[in-house]
Amino acid sequence: MAFGARGWRPRSLLLLLLWVTGQAAPVAGLGVSSELQIERRFVPDECPRTVRSGDFVRYHYVGTFPDGQKFDSSYDRDSTFNVFVGKGQLIAGMDQALVGMCVNERRFVTIPPNLAYGSEGVSGVIPPNSVLHFDVLLMDIWNSEDQVQIQTYFKPPTCPRTIQVSDFVRYHYNGTFLDGTLFDSSHNRMKTYDTYVGIGWLIPGMDKGLLGMCVGEKRIITIPPFLAYGEEGDGKDIPGQASLVFDVALLDLHNPKDSISVENKVVPENCDRRSQSGDFLRYHYNGTLLDGTLFDSSYSRNHTFDTYIGQGYVIPGMDEGLLGVCIGERRRIVVPPHLGYGEEGRGNIPGSAVLVFDIHVIDFHNPSDSISITSHYKPPDCSLLSKKGDYLKYHYNASLLDGTLLDSTWNLGKTYNIVLGFGQVVLGMDMGLREMCVGEKRTVIIPPHLGYGEAGVDGEVPGSAVLVFDIELLELVAGLPEGYMFIWNGEVSPNLFEEIDKDGNGEVLLEEFSEYIHAQVASGKGKLAPGFNAEMIVKNMFTNQDRNGDGKVVAEEFKLKDQEAKHDEL
Repeated sequence: MAFGARGWRPRSLLLLLLWVTGQAAPVAGLGVSSELQIERRFVPDECPRTVRSGDFVRYHYVGTFPDGQKFDSSYDRDSTFNVFVGKGQLIAGMDQALVGMCVNERRFVTIPPNLAYGSEGVSGVIPPNSVLHFDVLLMDIWNSEDQVQIQTYFKPPTCPRTIQVSDFVRYHYNGTFLDGTLFDSSHNRMKTYDTYVGIGWLIPGMDKGLLGMCVGEKRIITIPPFLAYGEEGDGKDIPGQASLVFDVALLDLHNPKDSISVENKVVPENCDRRSQSGDFLRYHYNGTLLDGTLFDSSYSRNHTFDTYIGQGYVIPGMDEGLLGVCIGERRRIVVPPHLGYGEEGRGNIPGSAVLVFDIHVIDFHNPSDSISITSHYKPPDCSLLSKKGDYLKYHYNASLLDGTLLDSTWNLGKTYNIVLGFGQVVLGMDMGLREMCVGEKRTVIIPPHLGYGEAGVDGEVPGSAVLVFDIELLELVAGLPEGYMFIWNGEVSPNLFEEIDKDGNGEVLLEEFSEYIHAQVASGKGKLAPGFNAEMIVKNMFTNQDRNGDGKVVAEEFKLKDQEAKHDEL
């Protein structure tokens, strides 16, 4: 049987009346009867509120007679005693003893008969004129006039946006009772609590307590039971009439109507072109959640992220956020979940997470781009222009669009030498060296499909990289007409075969043929295509004449290639 209630009542009702929640209680001299004895056995260091008349309290107690015999205990029922204080629902001594108590305070109360059950007692339980001892521990206190209490103990320096009605939030929390007992924790589940605010998805007190929070803010929200789970509790961990305390850390915030937000961090002074849908971008990024948690980084892989934009190759928010950027630009793109990875998330990205991308644009191009040529200097005499077949010697610096140096012939101390139009350099470079005069300096920008493509050059040129070549042409040796590897610089002898066949045996061997051709080149009567292996050219010329492949050329096999005057080739 439970005690502390006023007068005799049926057992079931008496049990209800003796389960009390409490706050700090006054001692002698604070309006308490001089016959009532109160011993404060434990008082917590912090006591923001004490029990007043009219408060509702939850407390545990053990009731004993002076000889130590127990007559009742809330602990035996594994339930606190819940009751209003000062409204006649308790025996007079208990009504007085609870006033002024703090949550977690423990009092030992001695109540004389005149403030308990008097000369009548309770038949079979409390003898007449009994002095009663109560060992009371106050667990909870609230008042019907209470509202949600908010205590912010951390607020970030910047707070661009706060929670409003209909926002979707992700937060961590510890949920305790007023006495500090933990009843739930998102931290223990290692998963945020994700919900809409202000539309009835939460208990009313939490709906109110979250409003106005910043991402990164930490606050304590104290909720009276009538704004929480009320008289019934939640049927599991939260008892009826329990005040709840939530220690909340807000991690994320968005509204389903949100679009992306873009913050330009660094924009280059010179921006000849901005990215458009269909462009191919190479960029570095750090990807974080709103609370700063890193979920991915291209820097950690030491490799740019390379993709087309505006064509669905990336999440919609990034497709939009990467439009209009300059090469070298740094910007922050904030992507709400419905434009990111949605309710499901992906990998280490939680569901319904707002994503923050800090990007650095390295380069971009369009598959339809051609090379770009900018001439910085031309000598006064710039009449002889390079063409296919010419042998060129030039210096260059090769870099990426962000200025990263890849290679330099100046650093190596020697020129780069090629025959133009014969595939000895990437196509874009071949195009960029056309119609250039000796002494000219120009910059050639080459898109990857005219450079080293998607593969790049392992360890040297990144895949899909736009290349910048700063070029100076130092020497030009005119090539032969297209289709020729050797020409005559004069009239061809009508007795050419006989001149080559010095021993007159009617057969020309490779050694004879080679000796003759080199002699013509040395005398200026003939010319080999510059930039190629002379021996290989001569050998190919001989093979062309050796029509039956027997290693010798006879007069019947020997023929000239008839074309323009003075440009005959064997």
